[in-house]
Amino acid sequence: MATAQLAYGVEKIVGNGPEQIKQDVSAYDPSKGTGDASELMKALVWEGAKKVQVVEVPKPKIVEPTDVILKVTGSTICGSDLHLFHGAVMQMNKGDILGHEFCGIVEQVGPAVQKVKPGKRYVVSFQIACGNCFYCKNKLSSQCEVTNSNSQMKAMYGGRTAGIFGYSHLTGGFAGGQAEYVRVPLADANMLEIPDDVPDEKALYLSDVLPTSYNGVKDTAVYPGDALAIFGGGPIGQMVGIFALWEGASKVIYVDTEPRLSFIKSRWPAEHADKLHLVDFKQLSSGFTKNETVVSKLKELTGNRGPDVAIDCAAGEYAKGWLHWLEMQIGAETDTSEIINEMVEGVRNYGRVGLTGVYVGYTNHFNVGSLMQRGIRLIGNGQAPVHKYWEDLLQKIREGTLDPTIMISHRVRLDDMDKVYHKFDAKEDAMQKVFVETKFSLPRAPGTPELTTYE
Repeated sequence: MATAQLAYGVEKIVGNGPEQIKQDVSAYDPSKGTGDASELMKALVWEGAKKVQVVEVPKPKIVEPTDVILKVTGSTICGSDLHLFHGAVMQMNKGDILGHEFCGIVEQVGPAVQKVKPGKRYVVSFQIACGNCFYCKNKLSSQCEVTNSNSQMKAMYGGRTAGIFGYSHLTGGFAGGQAEYVRVPLADANMLEIPDDVPDEKALYLSDVLPTSYNGVKDTAVYPGDALAIFGGGPIGQMVGIFALWEGASKVIYVDTEPRLSFIKSRWPAEHADKLHLVDFKQLSSGFTKNETVVSKLKELTGNRGPDVAIDCAAGEYAKGWLHWLEMQIGAETDTSEIINEMVEGVRNYGRVGLTGVYVGYTNHFNVGSLMQRGIRLIGNGQAPVHKYWEDLLQKIREGTLDPTIMISHRVRLDDMDKVYHKFDAKEDAMQKVFVETKFSLPRAPGTPELTTYE
């Protein structure tokens, strides 16, 4: 917590670059004209490493003429949220409202909003895009040049990404949607209307997980006949496998452990059962050893050559060995290279490796020799450009080709989100993807999980 807040303090001293929209509104403050002290709402806020709390805070107000105030009818928790929960992402501040995946009903629109209408249902992209810069015009909305003026990000990465809801001041400091209301800046560019024939339980995931999974497959490139190894069987990894089948993958290998492997198997399309292979990394050795490892297992499953493609759907903060754990603890690195090395060493010569899981900064002991000598393509998939894909994916949902509900394991209340974070982190009760309801939520869609409450 101290490191995260120290980084935010440094940014406040150094100052952001030129702002074109109002940023660092991570909590709604009546004294700054961003919140309404006379009306409170429930929201999930960050209190420190592994400490979140549902509290009452001021309801957001229209800050700029292009803003919308949305009544949240559906939200969720993402694996990316766990990086904030663990304190692995810099520039978090106590009281920041979390959550970057949400949908809802428009309550109020600013005077300059033209497309978005009060009373209609919308899903909101997790990134905040201007709609007019170079990247936005090319549908690469996650790299918008306007909505994140954070100076430390530019210095650290050599460039900035777009602003992101509920995801630290490093990405603009915007309040998130694990709340009853949310302010949506530049609403015309960042909201997609939900048709009447699509329930929230399907539309919600167009905000992040579906475009992110699809982007991982398209950006890394899965071709007909390819064998694919997916590192991480959470919701992103689960849907990467589904989208890989769309591209004609001949074999899909999941590297994870229980209970996720069993969850994947239980929801896998029956007509593609012969293409699914599960590898439990906890049953294998790692590092320099003569015993069976993830790398040797991947070779065994693919004619001793290796998969054509590997995609990381986990992240860089989960160390297997003591050395990386120690280096991360003392700040000698921010991310472990163990999963990347397994992918680089595991794929065939001239294979492709995509990074969809979140990596924050720097890593040690990366096997750059294998990358160079064997001609491996290492691809950073980036924060997925939601705007590039979400209209087409919505159409697939309406056609029945895509069913996002195969990810949903639980329906929970916003009131219980502090408890849900701990359970999701511990993978208790085979928790895969949750649908979070608020007091504004519509009746549960048929075929989706019943409500689970936690006292």
